[in-house]
Amino acid sequence: MILGRTMNVIKSTTKSAIDLPFPLYFQIQPSNLGRTSYRLSTSGVGEMPKVKTSKIKYPNGWELIEPTLRELDSKMREAEIDPQDGKRKCEALWPIFKISHQRSRYIFDLFHKRSEISRELYEFCLEQGYADANLIAKWKKPGYERLCCLRCIQPRDHNFGTTCVCRVPKHLREEKVVECVHCGCRGCASGD
Repeated sequence: MILGRTMNVIKSTTKSAIDLPFPLYFQIQPSNLGRTSYRLSTSGVGEMPKVKTSKIKYPNGWELIEPTLRELDSKMREAEIDPQDGKRKCEALWPIFKISHQRSRYIFDLFHKRSEISRELYEFCLEQGYADANLIAKWKKPGYERLCCLRCIQPRDHNFGTTCVCRVPKHLREEKVVECVHCGCRGCASGD
C-alpha cells in the first residue's frame, strides 16, 4: 500500500437531501491501519478547466465603422512589417504613430465632431484599443486640438525641459521645415 496518496476519485452519484451548487468528490486514501479512509472534497478534482468561449459583442453601429478600422489595421500591420533600410532609428516608428493618430482621430471626429456614433460604440472602441483614450482626452482641452502624440508634450523627453518643436506655431519658427524626432510631425500647434 502507498500511504498518503489518493488512489481513486469517484464522483458522488447519490442524491443528498440538499442540492449543492458544486459536485462532491470522494477521495479514497489507504491508511496505515488497514482501514480505508474517505475524505469529502469539493475542489473539483478531475474536472476540466473552464474555457472562455464568449465572443465580443459589438454595439449597434459597428458595421458602419468596421471597414475603415479594418483598413487602418491592415495599414498598421504593413507599417510594422516594413523594412527599415536606410532610415534613421527614430524614423522607423513614424508610420506607426501616424496610423495610430489617424485611427484615434477618426473615432474622435465621428463622436465629438459629427455625432455619427453612439456613446456606447465610442466607449467600446476606447476599451478595445481602437483609439488612444489619453490622446483623445488631450484633444478635448484648449490648445491641444491638433496634438500629434503624447510624447511631444512631455518635457522630460526633450532638451531644456520644454515641449517638441512641432508644438511651436509656424509663424514663430525659422524658415526651414523641421520634423519631430518622436513621431515625424511637422507642426501640430493649435494656431496653425
